[in-house]
Amino acid sequence: MHHFPGKEGTVLKDQEIVALFRQRSEEAIEELNRKYGRQIRQVTDHVLRDRQDAEECASDTCLQVWNSIPPGQPEHLGAYACKIARNLAINRYRSNSAKKRNTFYDVALDELEETVPALSNVETEYEARELTGYVNQFLRSLEPDDRVLFLRRYWFGDSISEIASATGRKPHALSVRLFRLRQRLQDYLKKEGMMA
Repeated sequence: MHHFPGKEGTVLKDQEIVALFRQRSEEAIEELNRKYGRQIRQVTDHVLRDRQDAEECASDTCLQVWNSIPPGQPEHLGAYACKIARNLAINRYRSNSAKKRNTFYDVALDELEETVPALSNVETEYEARELTGYVNQFLRSLEPDDRVLFLRRYWFGDSISEIASATGRKPHALSVRLFRLRQRLQDYLKKEGMMA
């Protein structure tokens, strides 16, 4: 088992943690948790809002990262792990709420998919990567306030009232702003040929 000398008490760089995963060192999971565990748990907590489910998903995230590296070689390990955490949490959330639709997260996802059907009609991994690239470009083009609003609603699943109380803005104004952002995303994806 390879150790990085002199690293006691210091946080390893992403590349060093990825190297530990590639060497199949169990230390990799410890270092991943030490560096990104809090962020991973925030992602799972935010989606699931159930402590036990969120902790299980955070644990499953570490296992999935372990199983995906190698062959995966993520440049940004935190973003890679948080994306896995979010996908696992959404799957758990959908499974948990299959019998009780219209919970807070379903409303946000339905709202987005209604305006931008391309997001739910992706059939291949290539299409998913291509669409993700365009959505990321769209997000980079937004003003910081709009980007944060969009991500809070559609990535983290915050309710309109949560965002309103955190930002001091009126719920109706936020709903109108989100509607306009969804329309802009739809127009952008049409322009890029991702939607008819």
